[in-house]
Formats: sequence, C-alpha cells, structure tokens
Amino acid sequence: MKLKFSLLLFLMLFVFCGQKNEKDVALQTETPSYKIEKVVQNLSNPWGMTWLPDGSMLITEKDGRLIHFKNGEKTEIANVPKVYNSGQGGLMDIELHPNYAENGWIYITYASEEGSGKGGHTALMRCKLEGNSLTNIETLYKAAPNTTAGQHFGSRIEFDNDGFLYFSIGERGERDVNPQDITRDGGKIYRLNDDGSIPNDNPFYNEPNAKKAIYTYGNRNPQGMAKHPETGKIWMHEHGPKGGDEINIVKKGANYGWPAVTYGVNYSGTKITDETSKPGIEPPIYYWVPSIAPCGMAFVTGEKYPQWKGKLLVGSLKFAYVELLTLDGEKVINREKIAQDIGRVRNVKIGPDGLIYIAVEGQGVFRLIPE
Repeated sequence: MKLKFSLLLFLMLFVFCGQKNEKDVALQTETPSYKIEKVVQNLSNPWGMTWLPDGSMLITEKDGRLIHFKNGEKTEIANVPKVYNSGQGGLMDIELHPNYAENGWIYITYASEEGSGKGGHTALMRCKLEGNSLTNIETLYKAAPNTTAGQHFGSRIEFDNDGFLYFSIGERGERDVNPQDITRDGGKIYRLNDDGSIPNDNPFYNEPNAKKAIYTYGNRNPQGMAKHPETGKIWMHEHGPKGGDEINIVKKGANYGWPAVTYGVNYSGTKITDETSKPGIEPPIYYWVPSIAPCGMAFVTGEKYPQWKGKLLVGSLKFAYVELLTLDGEKVINREKIAQDIGRVRNVKIGPDGLIYIAVEGQGVFRLIPE
C-alpha cells in the first residue's frame, strides 16, 4: 500500500513539476545589430511623440509643454491648455488624425482640473497647429470627478482602421471603486468618433447610468496602445501592482478583471486576491512577474529591421530597456532585451523613416540605426 501511495505521489509531483506556465517566457539579451543615436536632447519627461507630414516631431512633456522639433531646433508651442501636473498626471499622449493631411486634427490626452472636485482627472482634446500655436481647441472627453490622488491617469491614444478613436484612463488609485463600475470613469478604455461623439454601438450605450464612451473595463493603468498592422486589432498593456503587468487585446465590452483577478500583489507584499482567472473575465495574452513597468508600445513595421518585422516593442520604465516580443498569432513565444540600460523608457514608436524611436525620461529621444 505504501509503495502504491509513494508511486502515486511521485507521478503527481512529476506531472506538476513538468507543467510550464505558458506566460513564463525567458528574457534574452539580443545581440546588437544597431547603434543608438540621440535625436532630441535635454527633455525632462517626454511622454508622447508623433510626426507631422514634413517629418518634424511633436513631443509632449509631462510638465505641460508641447515641443515642436524641426531641423534640429526645439520650439515650444503656445496656447496649450492648463495641465494638472501632479504625481503621474500631466501632458500625456499625442496622436494625429489618420487623415491629418486633409483635416489637420491633433489629439492629446492630459490631466485637467476642469470640472467638479479638487485635483484633476484625464481629459481628451483635439486641436490644430497654426504656426507655433494651438488653435481650434475642443475638449472631447473629461473624466470625473476630480481627485487629488497622484496615480493612474493612463493614458494613450490610438485609431483603428474604421476611424474610431480609443484612449485609456487609469483607475486613479480607486481600485475598489472605479474599474468594475461602468457608471464611473477610470480603469477603462474609451471609444469615440473622431469628433468626440459616442458611437451608438458602444457596448454600454444603452445601459442606464453607464458612461456610454466606455469600451472595456476592469483595467488598472494602461500606458501602451498600438494597432496591429495585419489584423487591425487594438493591443494595449497596463501596469499591474507588484507583479502582473499585462498585455491585452481590446475587445468590445470586455472585463479585464482588475482588481478581482491579478497576477500581482500589494506593494507591501500582501495578497490582493488569490484569483488569477474567473469566468467572464478576459485573460491577458501575456503577463510579467516581476513587473517591468511597461510604457509605450509599437509593432515593428517596414523593412529597416527585417529580422524584427511583426514583433512587438514594449518599453520598460523599471529596468531601462525595450522588450522585443516575438508573436505566434496572439501568443508571446520569445522575449529579447534591446536598448539595454538606455534609461527609463516612457515611449517607443516607429517613425515615418521606419526607424525605432525611444523616448527616455531625463534625457530625450533616441533612435536605433541598423548596422
């Protein structure tokens, strides 16, 4: 009897130990096939960046400045709305309309004091650039109520192939109140028409008292968003607590679980929940334990890096590098570390020249030149 029990125990341990967490993909250091070139000097916290048709750059500084970088010169743009520069909040992402050449619209997310309550909350605006000044400023969405909490404003902006605009707002530190409540802002991905109106096929458009702009909920603090170059799906990543950063694909009406499920723990080390999955909650396609503090996200396109084409770039604030993720469909199968020790990566994008651009806190904007 003891022999049978011992054999059974051995088999159980063998099976258990032989199971591999499909999320556990080892991080490798990529052999450099590029040089790192600094393009824009002396930036404080370059959060968002985009390119105008003439190849010049618009760069948001968290403290509220919008920089136009052209022909090696930085010009500060006037008439930027007042920014609530507090904690993690400030002037955040910037994106051009897909038909910018025809309509001239620029979209910006920022922390704003407008509305009820002390403090601020994330807002989305659109505007135009005339000379060195913003004009035609329109507030398209302002989350409420304001709060003096310093964390989790989000925020990124992306357009899909149908011209819908998606943007993220973090749960503003109210993890037990905002993310799972569709009548409240925060901890959500929102979807609007390009003029700020709300599409009537949004998932909660007909729900009483719901914030009709909400497209997903149960998010913590999404600071990366990118459109897949082949499928057109919107991918995003978000910060977990201590552990549990996630990559997710934006799906209509999906609940991503925060804080009901998580792979992370409190910063003190105590548990938030024992649950990592539940029925009705969308699982991440990948998660990090420990956290890398992801910020900025882009798919590699074009022909400048043929060996990387189709891979996903994710910046790391915590570990000061960029992750290069190999995908098999919607599954991460390999992780490589590039631009090692570059600094706290706030954003990563593909420029119009096909090169990878990396915005780094306290330094500026770099690009990777293939060799």
